[in-house]
Amino acid sequence: MADKIDQAARPGLIRRFWKTIVSPSAVLSLGVLTIGGFVVGVFFWGGFHWALEATNTEKFCISCHEMRDNVFAEYEGSVHQSNGSGVCATCPDCHVPKAWGPKLVRKMQASMELYYHFIGRSIDTPEKFAARRLDLASNVWRTMKSTDSRECRNCHNFDFMDFTIQQTRASVEHQAGLDTGKTCIDCHQGIAHDLPAGYLERYREVSGALAAAAPHGAAPQTASVLASLGEIYAFLARAEAN
Repeated sequence: MADKIDQAARPGLIRRFWKTIVSPSAVLSLGVLTIGGFVVGVFFWGGFHWALEATNTEKFCISCHEMRDNVFAEYEGSVHQSNGSGVCATCPDCHVPKAWGPKLVRKMQASMELYYHFIGRSIDTPEKFAARRLDLASNVWRTMKSTDSRECRNCHNFDFMDFTIQQTRASVEHQAGLDTGKTCIDCHQGIAHDLPAGYLERYREVSGALAAAAPHGAAPQTASVLASLGEIYAFLARAEAN
């Protein structure tokens, strides 16, 4: 009888744990809590960073057959994969920002692509990909144009180009681009992937729309963030409608 009364009076494990958390001074010192919180934070941050890097590789990008069969096949053998310098630019080098903030925005956009993959509404056949190619290319052009070809400039930078050792045509075009404020994507819309029919007209539309929509004097990075947030908002609206 006494044992039953004692068990009834004794709080359960979860309640005892919660009581320790909300009033830890009776059991744990502030220093122990601080160190424990720091250790937990390190493990959380390390796991989060590991997940970002694990999903930021070519192997991960082509793990979905949509990318492997429709996109990667075009990239293989291109100048970005095989060239005289031996410098290979993989999927994330061109399509994922290196800076922390823009990288998170891009990862949020990629989650939309995974969403459509899992619900079976993706570009899972060559025919679907061909039908959407112009729209998909436009999305990439819009991002690169609004960021001043940020990912291209990780490897290619006007400031470090020696025009005297470039081929004549390349030297003339690069110098003209530098003088007129052009960005890489203005001339190089299809380096690693095939260009769809009507690409030039669509690119001019994308470029004109960005110029008209950007706030006066806004930095390209600001326009990029606004465009990305707009795409995320549109996705959430479509998901809610479905």
